[in-house]
Amino acid sequence: MRCPKCRTENPNDAKSCWFCSSVLPSTSTTQPQQAQQAKTSGLAITSLVLGILSLFTCLVTAIPAIIFGIVALVKIGKGQRQLKGNGLAIAGICVPVVAIPLVALMMAITLPALARTRTIAQRMVCATNLSGLGKAMLIYANDYNDMFPTPSKWCDLLIQYQEVTKQTLTCPSAPKETCSYAMNNDVEKLGTNAPPDMVLLFESSPGWNQSGGPEILTTENHQGEGCNILFVDNHVEFVKTNNLKNLKWSEKRVPEPNQ
Repeated sequence: MRCPKCRTENPNDAKSCWFCSSVLPSTSTTQPQQAQQAKTSGLAITSLVLGILSLFTCLVTAIPAIIFGIVALVKIGKGQRQLKGNGLAIAGICVPVVAIPLVALMMAITLPALARTRTIAQRMVCATNLSGLGKAMLIYANDYNDMFPTPSKWCDLLIQYQEVTKQTLTCPSAPKETCSYAMNNDVEKLGTNAPPDMVLLFESSPGWNQSGGPEILTTENHQGEGCNILFVDNHVEFVKTNNLKNLKWSEKRVPEPNQ
């Protein structure tokens, strides 16, 4: 504290100047001391922290942030300047309120993309399953005079002789009870001598040892967009619904008009 008369520095709690013995004013320190005693509201700080966290927790902490912020404002208002932090409390309330529509918008944009990614992943796993079944069929044909398994029991034969698992026989987006694929009947007599672009295995409704042709093919496993097809040359292709009519199911060819 500086003496108003001689400008000499004195201790803050001194009542008179040590140099000139003048009485030091005591009322001038009352207001600053009271101002120094004001504390930041812990509820206001908590409200702001929870409000910020709500941006990263899908609004889980939004409601607590708003509640703490309101309570903090009420206590600060009744604290007779002993508490401060109005700005923190208001920010803690406003952040979740602003975040709610933003998070809703982000979810509306993200969820369809995630669903589409999951669909594509399931389609790829399905194709991998068919590729594995194709390799198992080629190994079987190599051991049995270039003939593929008998269509009426092809699932049982692959499991018995090639150690194929039931999981490989199921498309991840289809019911898990039984096999999701069927064998083309017309490859039985041709074996590996069948045209390389001829259908060997294809997606069908759930069943076991299923065989046939396009009449039992299904696109339901992939939302009607198409299905995975294994060809005799052992390549797998996802054929769109509009192109399924172009698949080769038998060795017979439609003659040209001039023939």
